[in-house]
Amino acid sequence: MSQPTQPQNIDHNEPDVHSFAKPEEAIITHIHLNLNVDFDKHLLMGFAKINFKNLTGADRLILDTRDLEISRITQGDDERDVKFTFGDEVKFLGKALNIFVDKGVSLVTIYYKTAPDAAALMWLTPEQTAGKQFPFMFSQSQAILARTWVPCQDGPGVKFTYSADITCPSNLMALMSAENDTLVHKDGKYHFNMPQPISSYLMAIAVGDVRFHAFGKNTGVYAEPVMLERCIYEFEDMQKMVDAAGELYGEYAWGRYDVIVLPPSFPFGGMENPRLTFATPTIIAGDRSLVALVAHELAHSWSGNLVTNATWNDFWLNEGFTMYFENRIMEKLYGSDYADILDVLGFNELESTVKELGDTSADTHLYLQLKDRDPDDGMNDIAYIKGQFFLKTIESVVGREKMDVFLKKYFSEHAFQSMNTAKFIAYLNENLIHGDTAVANKIKMNDWIFGPGIPSNSFRVNSVLLEKAASQAKAFMAGALPKELETKGWSTHEWLQFLRSLPEGLSKDQIAALDKKFHFTNSGNCEILCDWFQHTIASSYLPAEAQLELFLTNVGRRKFIVPLYKALVKTQEGKAFATKVYAHARVGYHSVAQQTIDDLLK
Repeated sequence: MSQPTQPQNIDHNEPDVHSFAKPEEAIITHIHLNLNVDFDKHLLMGFAKINFKNLTGADRLILDTRDLEISRITQGDDERDVKFTFGDEVKFLGKALNIFVDKGVSLVTIYYKTAPDAAALMWLTPEQTAGKQFPFMFSQSQAILARTWVPCQDGPGVKFTYSADITCPSNLMALMSAENDTLVHKDGKYHFNMPQPISSYLMAIAVGDVRFHAFGKNTGVYAEPVMLERCIYEFEDMQKMVDAAGELYGEYAWGRYDVIVLPPSFPFGGMENPRLTFATPTIIAGDRSLVALVAHELAHSWSGNLVTNATWNDFWLNEGFTMYFENRIMEKLYGSDYADILDVLGFNELESTVKELGDTSADTHLYLQLKDRDPDDGMNDIAYIKGQFFLKTIESVVGREKMDVFLKKYFSEHAFQSMNTAKFIAYLNENLIHGDTAVANKIKMNDWIFGPGIPSNSFRVNSVLLEKAASQAKAFMAGALPKELETKGWSTHEWLQFLRSLPEGLSKDQIAALDKKFHFTNSGNCEILCDWFQHTIASSYLPAEAQLELFLTNVGRRKFIVPLYKALVKTQEGKAFATKVYAHARVGYHSVAQQTIDDLLK
């Protein structure tokens, strides 16, 4: 037997390059927030009580902050004033907060307020919501934005419990990634408790005009009243998802699993905040065709929330596992044909991402090198889909039965802990490969984790349904009229395959013929619209411009708007149109989306 695969030049205890904190010296154990929500000034203000363990007798507690205005810090229960200093400002990272504490102290209280433009917080006017009557606020802390609204040790390898007292306008409901109430409090005062330890990027808050509907013993959905009925229909299978996931990889550990559907400016498909997934309204398609996103965020309750990447270089350990788990949930509920469709579309997206980044690029490795870079740079299909297909390849080598035993043990033994790539490799060698040379050679772990592109041994899957959809695209390009195409009963995924199988640069007549028959421009499905608009942009199809502008103005999800802006900036006319639209659309985008589009339109 040969030596098992070894990590390449990475440390089992590598430091977090995106945090100023030194948790090995003094580490947070609990945060209690007491904050007022001020919609007029776009501020959160109050205090944070932070319990910590001083592991080394250090003279200071070091926290991460960015754009926080701190007026006072005290130590101990008797709140004695304490000296504090800030480090130098660093791009993306903000400033280190050094709190000089006396020996034996384990509690500090920080009085502060956020900046009106705090990067994690999105303040919406009534006009930017579905109901158009009340303002809305929500947070997005991943990857390193928690420090813009909570002073904390803002690295995924640090876990702590938290509680909160939040005061907001009396006609609105406050929710957090914690134990939530389901009714509006007339006094606007809400108390929250998160008894399980979480990482800072999973701290979340939302305040708005929302109502709740329960699905089963521990699932439900929050949404604006005008959206609630549509959400109830779309998420009807959510309790089944939670039950199926628990059967696969162990009991759900977080009490409740609820979803809040946010206004359209939310920049992601979903965010796996424990106990309360944040979701984009773009998944409300009316046919439950896009609920794989809920399965994905649910799967994070094991991979990510329960066992967490230690640093953002290890992001694939969160997302690759979650994509694999998501697909298993969908297969269990809807069958292997449906799961195969998702796999094929995902692999095609991975191939496109590798082509865009370059198949020799270090950014196509699973293990990333993000020092001096914003960790958002690593949040693409590599971590998600390459990570998923690495695990599917392992499954194809060892068999599903052994893979399931391994994963269930992995989640159980590392629950509420962090995991880095080096430690995972060691665990995989010890618990699944067992020093077997033949197995190791078939898996080719180093090629996946430390190598570029898509390894040659990647597991592949086919879908008969998607092959039929692609064949109809070929038939159209060969001269078939739209009315002659066999599209009856197609799902969203088949339409996506059809659109993605058409070449770029269709003639205006071809675009017009498809639009006349299938009404793509006026589709209510954001997935279809995004792919369709890329064709209309490439063909300069003017009849779609008004709907394209409406889409870019009303949808803030990066998955959709980024490729559309990228397509527009390829021509002078397109860039002029994009610049005009963005001038009034920008205010409705979250800061993480603004940063991306700002760079595109420079």
